[in-house]
Amino acid sequence: MKIIKVLILLFISNYAFSQTKKVCFTIDDLPVVNYGNNGQDFHLKLTEKLLTGLNQKGIKAIGFVNEGKMYDKDGEIIPFQKECLEMWLKVGMDLGNHTLRHHDFNNTDFNLYTSQIISGEKQTKMLLNKYRKDLKFFRHPFLHVGATKERADSLAIFLENNKYTVAPVTIDNEDYIFASAYAKTLNKGDLDLAKKIGEEYIKYMEAKVLFYEKQSDAMFGRQIAQTLLIHASQLNADYIIKLAEMFEKNGYEFVGLETALSDKAYETPITKFGRYGISWIDRWALSQGKKGDFFKGDPETPNFVVDLSK
Repeated sequence: MKIIKVLILLFISNYAFSQTKKVCFTIDDLPVVNYGNNGQDFHLKLTEKLLTGLNQKGIKAIGFVNEGKMYDKDGEIIPFQKECLEMWLKVGMDLGNHTLRHHDFNNTDFNLYTSQIISGEKQTKMLLNKYRKDLKFFRHPFLHVGATKERADSLAIFLENNKYTVAPVTIDNEDYIFASAYAKTLNKGDLDLAKKIGEEYIKYMEAKVLFYEKQSDAMFGRQIAQTLLIHASQLNADYIIKLAEMFEKNGYEFVGLETALSDKAYETPITKFGRYGISWIDRWALSQGKKGDFFKGDPETPNFVVDLSK
């Protein structure tokens, strides 16, 4: 009888472990999305607050770098921008390539775009080498991977030849609209409205998480390891702990990108291409012939936030 009870407990434990929801936090546009604030103090404090929050919640995030932000008009490195990036590595986070100038692959010559990838890896590679890490991951600006199969394949081959792994996104969202509204409201000194934007942001992000959980169930019959895209903004620095707590409340474990990508879901073929920048779940769904009804219910950014962001 005791053996049966032990077997039942082991089964329940293994089932519960297999059902644990996982998410990787990926953060774009490093060193910082500054919305016009170019001050050294602003950049360093924002970075410190963002990283402190991530560390407090045990999140090993990866930040994707636009190295063009690190240079002044004379092409010289801005020391505090480099310091911001090194702060990520000092606390055990990872860095990836997001191109030099965030060019749009839909509207950029292939040779220019790929040269921007190589030019955008120099400082990041040196910093990673200092911390005995390799530059492994690439994130497409605007999530534009190629409007046709031929163009997407050409870029995929280039990335593979240069030892890059694409960093997909499954929980896509409009955090950047909230971040713009938040920054503009703070600049006006309206702290109450800024707080309202922050609170609405967390509600919106939870709705997004639940939406993509539903899509994951519909596509795979289970919860896949999710990859979240957010940006290195003041909004996320101020609300990263609340954002993490929302994920915890919904049963998530925080994992690194390599762990997330070990989920077999990421091997799902993509055969449908277009000019869109969308979640990989949506790409897989389109590739499997899913139609309009499948995509219904995607949460929208509140109108007042959109208006404030303009």
